[in-house]
Amino acid sequence: MSAFLDHLRLQLPAERGKGEAAIVSLLFTLFAALATGLVIYGAYFGGITALILRSLFFSAVSAAGLLYVGAKVENSAGRLLCYVLAAFAVVPGLHLSQSYVDILMRGAMATATDEWVFLGLMAVILVLVRLSLGRALVILILVALAYAYFGYLIPGKYGHGGYDLPRLTSTLLLSTEGVFGLPMGVAVEYIFLFALLGTFLMRIGTGEVFVDIARGVTGRVQGGPGLSAVVSSTLLGMINGSAVANVVTTGTFTIPLMKRVGYSATVAGAIEAAASSAGQILPPIMGAAAFLMAEIIGVPYGQIALAALVPGLLYVLALLVAVRLEAGRLNIARDDGAGLALLKETLLRRGYLLLPLVGLVALLVMGFTPTRAAVLCLAFGLLISPWRRETRVGLTDLLVVCRDTLVSTAPIVAAVAAAGAVIGVLNLTGLGLMLSGMIVEVGGSQIWLILVLTAMTSFVLGMGLPTSAAYLLLAVLVAPALTRLGVPAIVAHMFIFYYGLVSAITPPVALAAYAAASISGGDANKTAVEAVRLGFVKLLVPFLFVTMPGLLMIGSGGQIALSILFAVIGVTGLTIAFAGWLGRPMGGGARTLMALASLLTLWPTDVASTDVLSVAARLCGMALLAWLVFREVAGSASISLPGASKKAS
Repeated sequence: MSAFLDHLRLQLPAERGKGEAAIVSLLFTLFAALATGLVIYGAYFGGITALILRSLFFSAVSAAGLLYVGAKVENSAGRLLCYVLAAFAVVPGLHLSQSYVDILMRGAMATATDEWVFLGLMAVILVLVRLSLGRALVILILVALAYAYFGYLIPGKYGHGGYDLPRLTSTLLLSTEGVFGLPMGVAVEYIFLFALLGTFLMRIGTGEVFVDIARGVTGRVQGGPGLSAVVSSTLLGMINGSAVANVVTTGTFTIPLMKRVGYSATVAGAIEAAASSAGQILPPIMGAAAFLMAEIIGVPYGQIALAALVPGLLYVLALLVAVRLEAGRLNIARDDGAGLALLKETLLRRGYLLLPLVGLVALLVMGFTPTRAAVLCLAFGLLISPWRRETRVGLTDLLVVCRDTLVSTAPIVAAVAAAGAVIGVLNLTGLGLMLSGMIVEVGGSQIWLILVLTAMTSFVLGMGLPTSAAYLLLAVLVAPALTRLGVPAIVAHMFIFYYGLVSAITPPVALAAYAAASISGGDANKTAVEAVRLGFVKLLVPFLFVTMPGLLMIGSGGQIALSILFAVIGVTGLTIAFAGWLGRPMGGGARTLMALASLLTLWPTDVASTDVLSVAARLCGMALLAWLVFREVAGSASISLPGASKKAS
């Protein structure tokens, strides 16, 4: 029994007594198992009313989350408060499940008991958000609630009649328009389930297979460790969805390897940070935004995943080119321990660990819902895990998987609960539509000005927030400003999604870059600047969605093909210009011409346009790019010829 408890013990401060740590760890694991069972049952069998399912799920996760963050609080009074709130967190789920019929019979009109439960729920959310995510969302929730209650004091069109406590309780607690609305529904149905799948695959060693496959494919190329960091972090990010978690997971291996072959600490950290953020924009998870987007827009999940594929791969392509050119510029060594032999050994010995992911893709193609496909892949993973001793999982291992999943998703659940409360207030007061209307008023009919304003607003609102919470707020506040101008819904939502998450590598937040710098030992701000230089495509591609909707698989086959062609050529050219090296160092004039030619290729009009100016611009851009590449490559080859240096002298 002692060994069992030790295996489940959470990473808590050493000064906590063994008894307290054991109780917190055991209760946390129990709540994690309950949440897991609830999610899997709901995903596979269904039949649970949305309000009941979401409230019970939130109660289990928030109670466990408060136990976990409370155990880390140094102040004993603060720790006791967290434990008391953890006990109360169970109440909303039990109250709504027991009173559901009565709530329906009285038309969701709040009683005094409901009001007390609502106040306690807000306290749970505020404390959990503060301790797990910081102050930003706490301030946002308090401002939203104050605006809803004291709106009658605000003059002009942004004021309103005010909403009292019973009305707020009715909307935010007793309906699916508030805390237990769409965001929490996505957390129950998708976020936790796919995080569980990713954690399980990591537990049986799939993450290590990704790293070794990447090393086997790219290791023998110059700068191979940098390329393998991009590939492995991208693959892992596709099932992880968190840039920071990805840095911490793969960076502990890839960053020291990059430094060993000659990358500086700053560049190694920047490569890992930029690569780890790729998983946020590539299906299937995309930081849970793919599922949120599908629900909000009202289209199948598969359509969102397909639309996100090409832009995500474009980002990875540009990053691979940038890393390879950086390796040439710095004359980086190769990874002697990698190559085809490692790839062959990995696929033969551990390739079967990729089968659950292959099955997931196959089931989605066959028409299975994402939730049902994820449950079946979990079952398939359990079936193949005993094939080798090192990948076998027992009951204790499964409980650890449930526990680790809840540790990683508790902050996200807190964020979507907070976002649900804010969105409920915005819908109740109509402020969301007014804010998007303000953007349209400022920008007028100038689509490019509105895009810039939207990008700036998305970037500011996305700073420091989890991907899912940032996207939810932007979808309500900002996306309508673009759709009102005729921009397709999927284009508008993908635009704000990209700019809402770019803060992972851009100062002053740059959480992924700072996490990478803590591993590499480099300067955090310099690492963030380098990450932006390497991952600039995240800042450029969203604008291409408007002029090249084919990148999102919108339009005819010819439009899609032309969009991809122009985007690949233009982005590759800009990557070379930013790197300043193509077989040899490029001068300032050549780099400027390369950037200009790339921008001409990406001329801001629809790719199907037959306008003479746009056609001429793209043709001139591609011709100039071809000439510059030939000139640099030919010059590089002549320098390497025997005796070339003597002739030059």
